[in-house]
Amino acid sequence: MKKPKKLKKPKLPKSVGPFRRVIKPGKSTEQKVSDALSNVPQITNETINEHREDVLSSARKYIYPLQHSKHRVVKISLALLTLVIVSFFAICGLELYKFQNTSGFIYDVTRIVPFPVAKAGSNWVSYESYLFELRRNMHYYQTQQQADFSTKGGQAQLTRLKQQALDQVIQDAYVKQLASQSHVNVNNKAVDNQLALVRSQNRLGSNNRVFREVLNEFWGWNEADFKRELKQEMLAQAVVAKLDTTSQSRAKGALRQLMSGTDFATLASQASDDPATKANGGQYPNAITTNDSQIPPIISAELFKLQPSQTSNIINPGYSLDIVKVIDKTGNSLHAAHIQFNFQPITAYTQPLQAKEPAHTYIKP
Repeated sequence: MKKPKKLKKPKLPKSVGPFRRVIKPGKSTEQKVSDALSNVPQITNETINEHREDVLSSARKYIYPLQHSKHRVVKISLALLTLVIVSFFAICGLELYKFQNTSGFIYDVTRIVPFPVAKAGSNWVSYESYLFELRRNMHYYQTQQQADFSTKGGQAQLTRLKQQALDQVIQDAYVKQLASQSHVNVNNKAVDNQLALVRSQNRLGSNNRVFREVLNEFWGWNEADFKRELKQEMLAQAVVAKLDTTSQSRAKGALRQLMSGTDFATLASQASDDPATKANGGQYPNAITTNDSQIPPIISAELFKLQPSQTSNIINPGYSLDIVKVIDKTGNSLHAAHIQFNFQPITAYTQPLQAKEPAHTYIKP
């Protein structure tokens, strides 16, 4: 039996020689995780700030154009708004001071924007007050007198109305100045009381609806407009009553004489300022009723409180001081007499003030 051949040991390639690769044992799982984590960047405040800055810097190229556009829109909007406002005031100025427009729209504008029409002393006179006075007179002449202000005669009449309205509101401004100096005031309650007195005597229509219709038909007013005019009138009367000390002294002296026994008719014929009744001992020519339009409301109210032969105290109906006496009374009417002491006109006090502090007007009717 043959012996098996001895196998020869294989020879390595010469290229390997001494540079043969040494195979090292494999790494553990923990070592591999540790090596991986060692390559991850650490998160700190500094790295966060750096990252934020990188993000913002990349976004700025989009944000800056938007901000620039927004600023431009704001500037353009402000410029347009300024142009509109300037144009509005320029147009209104032309309509008011050059063309003297009296339309309802322009009047509404003056109720919001305090355009001046004059300056009385140190006080401004509003264009709104001028139009308020002018427009009610225009309404009356157009609706009740059929005036046509587009004709030559109508234009002349309108010029007169404008001058009257301007003079009136300037005088009203001086009245308010005198009222302030004299510490005179008329509050809304006093106006309401006066209105209630007139209504109680049925002098303003049979009801509120008729009253409103009359105001609108004759003057183009509502009740608030009527109260406004009434308040100004009452203020002028209160100023005169405060300043006219002569009439007050005369009235008080006459009342003392009556209380001491002086005959009413004799004193009336001597002292009364009413030429229509003075010669007849102060007696009114006709019987008086509660709604008699010839008798001031406050005098009528006082008369119907008295009994025959009784005499009143001093009454202030607005433009005078009166003392009244009931002669006889029958049902809803009576006969009476009065002694009247007229106040000075308001111009007696406003004209010296106007001469001292002249008014400056910004329109020429």
